[in-house]
Amino acid sequence: MTDLNLNDNKLFYSIKEVSELLDLKETVLRFWEKEFPQIKPQKGSRGIRKYTKEDIEIIRTVRDLVKGRGLKISAARDVLKKNKEGVAQPLEAIQRLKAVKQELVALKKALGEM
Repeated sequence: MTDLNLNDNKLFYSIKEVSELLDLKETVLRFWEKEFPQIKPQKGSRGIRKYTKEDIEIIRTVRDLVKGRGLKISAARDVLKKNKEGVAQPLEAIQRLKAVKQELVALKKALGEM
């Protein structure tokens, strides 16, 4: 799983930012919004999309399924439907892995000081 280095203080990301973060064209993001009901960025009064971290994580999962594993859109949609908790489990796993990483770095530093 790739760490996207999202700003912890930032609540919303533009379509351009998401496009750059995930190395996807903006047209692909718009298309996937139509194909995957789980991807639903908020839209302002002028129709400008605002993606949350959860939206970005779902898009990353779709990207990994479609581009990484080579699944067709319909198959990727089925995978997401079967995972009723969406990406909650992967998000929790990422948080746990980050905590373990911090702990390991601290242990390595402590061992290096011996």
